[in-house]
Amino acid sequence: MATVAAPRRFCRCACFYTDNLYVARYGLHVRFRGEQQLLRDYGPILRSRGCVSAKDFQQLLAELEQEVERRQRLGPESAARKALIASSYHPARPEVYDSLQDAALAPEFLAAAEYSVSPGADLKGLLQRLETVSGQKRIYRVPVFTAPFCQALLEELEHFEQSDMPKGRPNTMNNYGVLLHELGLDEPLMTPLRERFLQPLMALLYPDCGGGRLDSHRAFVVKYALGRDFELGCHYDNAELTLNVALGKVFTGGALYFGGLFQAPTALTEPLEVEHVVGQGVLHRGGQLHGARPLGTGERWNLVVWLRASAVRNRLCPMCRCEPDLVDDEGFSDGFTREEPTAVDVCALT
Repeated sequence: MATVAAPRRFCRCACFYTDNLYVARYGLHVRFRGEQQLLRDYGPILRSRGCVSAKDFQQLLAELEQEVERRQRLGPESAARKALIASSYHPARPEVYDSLQDAALAPEFLAAAEYSVSPGADLKGLLQRLETVSGQKRIYRVPVFTAPFCQALLEELEHFEQSDMPKGRPNTMNNYGVLLHELGLDEPLMTPLRERFLQPLMALLYPDCGGGRLDSHRAFVVKYALGRDFELGCHYDNAELTLNVALGKVFTGGALYFGGLFQAPTALTEPLEVEHVVGQGVLHRGGQLHGARPLGTGERWNLVVWLRASAVRNRLCPMCRCEPDLVDDEGFSDGFTREEPTAVDVCALT
């Protein structure tokens, strides 16, 4: 009997609509299920951070309700933006939409990826080809893109930013940047980067985090500039693993800082600071507490790739730390997969 595997449906965890809502002016992530719950769970810490009057609290409630509504609209709105961009946008650098070529990648990155799939490859050998930023925290760095490719990608991103095309927020904490799947760069650029190059590296670096079973991603570019987003509060990523590549431009400040694995932000006392190097990528676990220091001058653009393994997150949502309550969504969504029939009898259909 011939069989055909059923397509997988990617999903969100329902906690996306209630948990980890970021309140920038109070520097706090909150769970929100209603006014009384918010007051009960966060009243003291909110008051300590400046939410002291009834007006302050009502303003916060309104903002949280708006954020929940925004998240509920994300899937359909993102699909509509992607369709409009595909039909109406004219790129400045069309070559970045070509299928990923080795010429775009740094020789060190190619060498590390090639080693990772060679017979007998092991962690010790791979670490000789990467910079170990912190062995204890398992944070590594490697050049990823060539300087000409970084420049071409930046020129395209700036052209898109200046266009009249609709733009979605990169994530729930950043307001300025680009979602690469909406721009049409997932299929030619990000999927081959994950499948051909990142997965072999991650399989050796993080086998316990699903590094060898990465089956989806969320890729976006964030922009930091004075008067816009210029720093990022400490947080965890909704990912098993993360790649963060500095694309440019000229800037000072903005260093990444890291705490412990799933460490409470309030317990962060002596973070590890990591300076950005244009073209180089920092690899870390998604659950590693981290943030970005304030930008000093200039503009900083970074490509962030959240790498996801459904085999890991289907058992435990990294955000609510519970078994996921699955909600259907568009595209790769948040990388969870719904159990569906695994095969159909082709003979029965003929």
